Amino acid sequence: MIRLKVEGMTCQHCAKAVREALSSVPGVDRVADVDLDSGEALVDGKPQAEALLAALHEEGYEARIA
Repeated sequence: MIRLKVEGMTCQHCAKAVREALSSVPGVDRVADVDLDSGEALVDGKPQAEALLAALHEEGYEARIA
């Protein structure tokens, strides 16, 4: 499980956009959770960390591996 700290999520639309962006990354089996309150996303699978961060950046979110 990969835990990401995502900055800039403010609403459910943001959480949905984050979930969809992460789901599109090769190697992601599932997005286990996107939590607005903590600003975290949990991803199952074996994606490249750089690809996850790039997908979020393209959607306008800054993120780091937590």
